[in-house]
Amino acid sequence: MNQKIEFGLKLQKLLNIENIKIDEPMKKHTSFKVGGPADYLLTPESFDQLKGLISLCNSYSVPYYIIGNGTNLLVRDGGIRGVVIKLTKLNKVSVNGEYIKAECGASLNSVAKETLKYNLTGFEFASGIPGSVGGAVTMNAGAYNGEMSHIIESALVLDKDGNINTISNKDLELSYRMSAILKYNYIVLEALFKLTKGEKYKIKGRIDELTHLRKEKQPLEYASAGSTFKRPVGHFAAKLIDDCNLRGESVGDAEVSTKHTGFIINKGGASAKDILKLISIVQKSVKDKFDVDLYTEVLIIGED
Repeated sequence: MNQKIEFGLKLQKLLNIENIKIDEPMKKHTSFKVGGPADYLLTPESFDQLKGLISLCNSYSVPYYIIGNGTNLLVRDGGIRGVVIKLTKLNKVSVNGEYIKAECGASLNSVAKETLKYNLTGFEFASGIPGSVGGAVTMNAGAYNGEMSHIIESALVLDKDGNINTISNKDLELSYRMSAILKYNYIVLEALFKLTKGEKYKIKGRIDELTHLRKEKQPLEYASAGSTFKRPVGHFAAKLIDDCNLRGESVGDAEVSTKHTGFIINKGGASAKDILKLISIVQKSVKDKFDVDLYTEVLIIGED
């Protein structure tokens, strides 16, 4: 039997048919709203299904990519050969005293709602970050003087050999947009956060304040992947870009936001190629003027 057919049949034994999409446009699954088709887009509903999918991909030498909400992802126009495993159906959240446990696919906003319900403080900074728990832990996501390293107790992870392990905060090696998860290609299954009891009105007030700040300062009305570039040591990416007079610079429908120059936005019809060309223009301009290297915070995958 043809290996591709055999692989497809085995997929159908692992997942319900509605969780298997073939030649799926990735622009439907990224906040940038760009990206060509993935050969397969698969959505597991349990950790066992996820383990089974990875084992199947490994046994057929099929490359696979793990995504959550696709909010920090730029997929090239040629799409992705192999399998994309989307974790958004692994989204359970539970609270036990001052501890909150959240599966990898839970949105940070949904976790923040649970913390508010149980009067738990410490998670407010993450309430408006448009990503999922797995991605946030992997990248040590942060905003407004808070980050995952401040509140995470431990993470349950799956390694490339199919073993599940619990890793404590200190062993997660969390630093600026970096972690042991990235270093060793682990997959976050769930995270355990340690928060503290607070007063509901103060927690809600802080969440509302940060929501207002984001709406005021960030171009949320356009498709983007949040901050396009990592913060260079000793500098702010947005200021460097602004000082290069790149505010409003565009390639096709890709634009350096006039509202916040740290964001490259899709004004509606941009291609991944447009965005990548604009990223390159920004990087070259900042390097030429300030001799500072800008590295993308957004993850770029796929084929041209």
